[in-house]
Amino acid sequence: MINIDEKISLPRSLSLGAQHVLAMDLYIVPIILAGLLSLTVSDTSALIQMTFVVAGLATIIQSRCLLKLPVMQGPSYIPIGAIAAIGQTMGMGAVYGALIPVALLVALLGKPLNLFSKAVRKLVPPIVGGTVIIVVGISLLPVAFNGIYSGDRPTENIVIALVSMVSLSSFILLGCLFKSLHWLRLTSVLSAIVLGTLTASFYGMTDFSSVTTAAWFKLPSLLPFGELTFDPIAILTMLFISMIVLVETTGTWCAVSAVTGVELKDERLNRGATGEAVGHFFCAALGGSPVTGYSTNAGIIAVTGVASRHAIIAGGFILLLLGLMPKLTSIIASIPHAVISGIFAVICVVIAMNGFRVIQHINLNERNMLVVGLPIMLSLGAVLMPRELVYALPELIGYLVNSGIAIGALAAVILNFILPNEEHPVATETVTKIDSQTHTENNA
Repeated sequence: MINIDEKISLPRSLSLGAQHVLAMDLYIVPIILAGLLSLTVSDTSALIQMTFVVAGLATIIQSRCLLKLPVMQGPSYIPIGAIAAIGQTMGMGAVYGALIPVALLVALLGKPLNLFSKAVRKLVPPIVGGTVIIVVGISLLPVAFNGIYSGDRPTENIVIALVSMVSLSSFILLGCLFKSLHWLRLTSVLSAIVLGTLTASFYGMTDFSSVTTAAWFKLPSLLPFGELTFDPIAILTMLFISMIVLVETTGTWCAVSAVTGVELKDERLNRGATGEAVGHFFCAALGGSPVTGYSTNAGIIAVTGVASRHAIIAGGFILLLLGLMPKLTSIIASIPHAVISGIFAVICVVIAMNGFRVIQHINLNERNMLVVGLPIMLSLGAVLMPRELVYALPELIGYLVNSGIAIGALAAVILNFILPNEEHPVATETVTKIDSQTHTENNA
């Protein structure tokens, strides 16, 4: 494993950064939001473009200056319901206006108050962090498979997705088994996307016509969706949702920590919280979808074996470039959805397995089995809940149920806090030491 501060060549950084970007399907969240908000074509284009710009800026600042971990920033699925509800009733100005006070509070929790790390230590110990990682991987799997089975040609989609899955898995295994083929592992995601897209072209399921009509260069503009408004209900709603997103992103950081062997110390956690706030400020000023630590990148690091921050920073610049060049964004958006979904499914499995790696040395007594198992059950229940039932729920509960990750993360935190723990302190200390030793050995 190449460590987080190891320098790698510029071509290698750009190649790996491109794989992180291509595996992130950043355009899906803004496209979903645009549909829910009934945005015009120009507003939809602006929403997608600004999501890339905000994600790029936040990634560079977070990875280079604040969190200093190989974590890409991208739009979370968790706030979709809340943003759509606020945007439909109060306008997008209320959404972006609410992000300003939310960002201020989150920034203060990180630096200078240094309260975020204390809350994490209290509310998100390894069993909760590992469970949240598992929930992220498992609850996103239905999203991947829905992308495969949906559309007018599900049979062809399945074939395309299988080619993408098998290609990715084969490249990973070959790169791990044979040192001379290590480059296959490094380029596994990019290669799988190319093979999947070629397969889709045989079925006539590729369309790159939008690339020819897209502009080459377009600068972002401030407040593209109008003036900011500060509604108390919108602020409270986005604050609550942001706290859930922070639990999710802490799980992502735990996943990256487990993969890279880098300890999540208090200083790093607090800087990371401030980095999340910086992303909120960018989003409020430029538009786009709110960004947070992107969980799929932990899977990419595990797949490629390269944890260098230089690759992530390069990925941030690629995102920024894509946001400034709509023609390049159109190329990514034109990759058949079945290809992205097939690769996304494998990455979800890798993410979930890293969660199990975090909790592997925890004593799974009856109490801990409930802490781990019930959030998985509840998150799947939320993901599989019929939409008409979700719409019938009270508004705030509906926001949560729209994201299985939010339900699972909340359940893990609450269950770990309220269920009595009879484990002896010495045993817990021993488990922590064993877990720390395992991370050190894995890193070595």
